[in-house]
Parts: sequence; structure tokens; C-alpha cells
Amino acid sequence: MSEAILLVGGQGTRLRPLTSHTPKPLLPVAGVPFLTHQLARAAAAGVTRIVLATSYLAELFEAEYGNGARLGLELEYVTEETALGTGGAIRNAARRLRSAPGDPVLVFNGDILSGVDIAALRAHHRATGADVTLHLKRVADPRAFGLVPTGADGRVTAFLEKPQTPEEIITDQINAGCYVFTRSVIDRIPPDRVVSVERETFPALLATNAHVRGVVDESYWLDLGTPAAFVQGSADLVRGRVTSPALPGPAGDALVLPGARVHPGALLSGGTVVAAGAVIDEGAVVEGSVVMTGARIGRSATVHASAVGRHARIGTGTSLDAAVIGDGATLAEGNELPPGVRIACGARIPPYSVRLSAPPTPCGQEHNTREHVA
Repeated sequence: MSEAILLVGGQGTRLRPLTSHTPKPLLPVAGVPFLTHQLARAAAAGVTRIVLATSYLAELFEAEYGNGARLGLELEYVTEETALGTGGAIRNAARRLRSAPGDPVLVFNGDILSGVDIAALRAHHRATGADVTLHLKRVADPRAFGLVPTGADGRVTAFLEKPQTPEEIITDQINAGCYVFTRSVIDRIPPDRVVSVERETFPALLATNAHVRGVVDESYWLDLGTPAAFVQGSADLVRGRVTSPALPGPAGDALVLPGARVHPGALLSGGTVVAAGAVIDEGAVVEGSVVMTGARIGRSATVHASAVGRHARIGTGTSLDAAVIGDGATLAEGNELPPGVRIACGARIPPYSVRLSAPPTPCGQEHNTREHVA
């Protein structure tokens, strides 16, 4: 398998405001754009050429990776002018493939962090002569995913999208978003229209007795589509819970990139990443968080399981708990953000404006407090 299709066209709406100016696959995860981890793992498994199926902010992908030479890959870019669904995107990108009809083609999603053995998946596909081989993952609660039951021989028996009742949950195996297609099967997907690979392509293959297999892999797997998962995935890479050839430093409790400044009196832990140009001031405590380029965490601030956008400012004594701070936002001193709060890009939050506890001064006096964010 030398070729692959990588689906990176989604708008990342669940991650806004982080994705307001950056496609989800290009958000920094463990110090580099997430897509860099995926490309590096594919290259390590022997993939040499990848077609990226782009749509949202498509021009940023080529600006980041060019022809792919620095990663040891040949990259091409195909842009969807209108949304085509997963199957339609695969078929649209296939126009740029060079594989022969019987060759295997890897297809994977641009928002899944996974430790799956790509080479082993390919080998299984070849050895069994399958038309399509799916990576499957067992999860405790499969209700939000597509279920894929298999027989004792590993052949897929059904595709059940997001079950709504307990009776529909007949397996804990889910579609993990990574496939090996025989090229001729991709070419049978109808071109130039919306096609769901999960709801249309795969069920149609079963209806025609095609050879569709599932490989259950118990390695690390995480969908990075939510802020909590985005932060967790970055921290897990930094701590070595899942490996990547693209990690820009040794695994450990924190990753401080060149050009960042961390005061000796600050504390970093839990897989925190501090990007180039970011500043962590004295007494700040940052745990399991992503601090992006040019951001600043003020004195004695606490940041837990949060994402702080580019050039954002977190004031003295301000605390964040599982929060998302957009690019260029400013939170002045003394704010306390509870879990789930998202601050828009460029927003300015005055001192002591968001609190979980009583402010230290009576109402009105805090407006006379000098704003201090650095």
C-alpha cells in the first residue's frame, strides 16, 4: 500500500472558537499540527503518497505541507466545492490516485488520534482478499457511534448507525474511521454527488455479498472532535500514552517548545504544551492544557484541562477549568471560568467579571481595580 486518502474537509464546529481561523486537523496537538502526527504515522507504515480531501479553509493545508517532501511523502490536494459526504469525498479524491484496480488504498479521517498498526491492517487486507477492511474499536458506550458487528470469521455482518434504543446495541464494536479499500471498490462509489460511506457504501457492499472485514484493535483511539478530547489527546501524546514519530521532544509531564518562556516559579504538569512565543508567569499552575503560540498566562493563574488560543491573555489570579479561550482574547485578573465555558476570539473580559465565588470587593469597586493581565 503506497497510496492513501486523508479526509480533512470538516469545519470542526464542535471545536469553535479554536477552528474559527484554523481547520481542525491543523490545530496544534502536542506541539505540531494534528495532521502532522497522522502523516508521520502513515509514512512510517510505508505509505508514500497521500491525497488530501479538503474543503474548509482548504488553502491552509497546502500552505502548511506543500508537496510533502519534508515528511517523506508526496501530497496532493483535492478541494470539494460543495459538501459530498464521506463516500463522496473519497470518490472525489480518488481521481488523483495512481493505484491499479487491485491495489489496497488506505482511507482515514483527519480527526482521529489512533495507535492502530496501519501496516498490520494492510497485511490483513491482503491476506484475506477483502474488498474493504475496517479498523474497529470496542467502547464502553457505543451510542454515539456506528456499530459494526462481525461474525466469528471476522466478516462484517451489518452496519448500524448511532443506535437509539437498547435493543439496537448488539455489539460494542464501532467504526474507528480507518479503512483499507481495494481500489476498484472506491471506483464504484457514484461520483459527483453526496454519498455516506457509512449509510450507503458499506451497507450496499454487504447487500451484494462483497467481502467486508473488521479488525478489532485494542490500541489507543480518540475522536478529537470536542474541546475535552482535543486537550486530552494532546496531553496523552506528550505523556507517551500514544506514540507519534512527529512528537517534537521526549515524552514527559510537559512539553515546552523553543521560544517559549516559563518562569522558574511556574508549575507545568499533566502533559501540558507551551508553544513558541508563549509566556508562563511566576506562580502560574498549568495542568493538562494547550497554551498556543504567543499566549500569556499571568502570575498565579491556574489553568486546568483548557485550550488557550494564540496570543490570548490570562490575567493575574484568573482560573480556567476545562475552558476554551479563542485567539486574541483577554481575560483580566480575578476571573474564574467554570468547565465548558468558551470565550470568543478577541473578546475582552474585565477584572472579576466571571466568578464562581464572591469577588473580593463590593460591586462597583472592582471597576477601579487596575487591569493586570501579564
